[in-house]
Amino acid sequence: MSVIETFLNLPRYQKRIISVVSDMVVLFFAIWAAFALRLEQHLWVPNWDQVVVAAVTVFFTIAAFIRLGLYRAVIRYLSDKAFLTIIYGVALSSLSLIVLGYLLQVFVPRSVPVIYGALAFLFVSGSRLGVRMLVNHPRQRRKEAVAIIGAGQTGMQLASALSQGTEYRPVLFVTFERANHKAMINGLPVVSVDHIAKHAAKHRVQRLLLALDADSRVDRKALLKQLEPLSLPVQTVPSMSELVAGQARINDIRDLEIEDLLGRDPVRPDTAIVADSLYQKAVMVTGAGGSIGSELCRQILRHKPRTLVLFEQSEFSLYAIERELQSINLVEGLGVELHPLLGSVSHRRRCETVMKAFGIQTVYHAAAYKHVPLVEHNVIEGVQNNVFGTWHAAEAAVAADVERFVLISTDKAVRPTNVMGASKRLAELVLQGLAQRQTNTVFSMVRFGNVLGSSGSVVPLFRDQIRDGGPLTVTHPDIIRYFMTIPEASQLVLQAGSMGVGGEVFVLDMGEPVKIADLARKMIHLMGLEEKTEDDPDGDVEVVYTGLRPGEKLYEELLIGDDPQGTAHPRIMMAREASMSWTEVEATLDKLMRASQSFDCRSVVEVLRTAPTGYAPNGEVADLVWCVGSTQPPAVTNEGNVRRLPV
Repeated sequence: MSVIETFLNLPRYQKRIISVVSDMVVLFFAIWAAFALRLEQHLWVPNWDQVVVAAVTVFFTIAAFIRLGLYRAVIRYLSDKAFLTIIYGVALSSLSLIVLGYLLQVFVPRSVPVIYGALAFLFVSGSRLGVRMLVNHPRQRRKEAVAIIGAGQTGMQLASALSQGTEYRPVLFVTFERANHKAMINGLPVVSVDHIAKHAAKHRVQRLLLALDADSRVDRKALLKQLEPLSLPVQTVPSMSELVAGQARINDIRDLEIEDLLGRDPVRPDTAIVADSLYQKAVMVTGAGGSIGSELCRQILRHKPRTLVLFEQSEFSLYAIERELQSINLVEGLGVELHPLLGSVSHRRRCETVMKAFGIQTVYHAAAYKHVPLVEHNVIEGVQNNVFGTWHAAEAAVAADVERFVLISTDKAVRPTNVMGASKRLAELVLQGLAQRQTNTVFSMVRFGNVLGSSGSVVPLFRDQIRDGGPLTVTHPDIIRYFMTIPEASQLVLQAGSMGVGGEVFVLDMGEPVKIADLARKMIHLMGLEEKTEDDPDGDVEVVYTGLRPGEKLYEELLIGDDPQGTAHPRIMMAREASMSWTEVEATLDKLMRASQSFDCRSVVEVLRTAPTGYAPNGEVADLVWCVGSTQPPAVTNEGNVRRLPV
């Protein structure tokens, strides 16, 4: 064990005793050196009176240091305040030397206290700096070298926090202003982003940390494209809103935000319109524990509705979101009445009773089965939940005089090739029919693409596969998808909920679609790894193509027609698409109900296909029970009627 480690392992009181003795020695030496320099005598020997004055001065100074709290400061974490304490103590010490010399009539030249003060500060602070350097240097070398991208306030806060931590050692600042190239901040070199490759290698950078200020106008998509060839892990720090809210600390390093991978500016809602439609209203969210439903609840809560009803069939999901919302409600003092209710949207009476009991004015219907292969393998349940669940919830809303009912739909409802998409398109048609049948409840639908970060999203899946060493599974090299973030999708739903006047299908201008294979490769590179290919067999992670799954197609669309209508929001469009009269909707639902009650998956698929959904299945029925031959007719009652599914 080294001397430094032995010193660090001593009890706190022993360290303080050593510090006091050390300071006494250097203070005596500083007084002697001050006299020797002033009198120009290298071997100056004090008389007895001068020894007494020096001793009293030193003891007074030690007492001042104790009173000022210098010995409570941990040397390895010495701050600016500690140096101010030393300055105050040394100033008092110099003053005491002058006073004692005058009172005791001891010869103390006028320049000696000044020289002594300077030397005392150098010796006392220098000894501590030296110890701190000896202690911290080995610890710093063991840390991972990181470059901080962003030399603004956020970057400097991050550097300060990391220097006190145990994992990362800032070695470099990266700036976007060429004029600051080769400057120094807090002892760290600053380089232009154009020279990052050269300096990252020079300083042996092992990780890149994005610390961009909230008002930064940096093009993140272009920046990530520039960083990708470095094959260094790229991570980010919490947003300023999270820091202000106390939800995270500046040194909580995390993987890249999904917004960064998305590569475009998120759609911003008109907060005034949204707030007006929610403030002091009674709101209900179905599927409140799901990825979309839970985010809807978070955003609705901050608009301060009078009542927020969380309707969910999963007990654990309901418990989790209710606990989180209660915490936000309490911390932010929102004063919203929260009511967690278990129930299924397939039970019309339950829905109607809940809506009437709490005087619900707006319903956001997020409850649905959304995973394409799972619904393809469970046809009856998918139709029951997505079609009849929507119908029953909507009828309950009409009966309870709900003002607005907003359906969360999907781009897979456009020319669907799978049961999930067809069921969501039929759900849209049901609401359009209801919008024509009555006028008390305003029905509207919001259609958007894949939601990044939701359950089943490719981003967390790819992240887990990369951490497990691969391979990354992509269904097809040419498959593309539109993407949104969960908060963005939720904001669009709230915006549309306030814009609808009856039966509209709102869609988002989502920019360019993303090629899934390119997204996979980008994630590999931005996590500091190389793709394993035939040309590079020594790479880290391989991308494997597994083939399209049942009901999956290469390209998703957001519009059936090619003539969308604009709205008050520049990034939200309204689809002009065919609808059905309520009589036609009712007839279709009756056929679908009979097929479902018979557990006849082929007939269910046929009803979905013949309805004006645009459904064109790209394979045979894939229901797991149907495929293994369990197609015996269901039990019948004495009257010869097929037993009805519970509703």
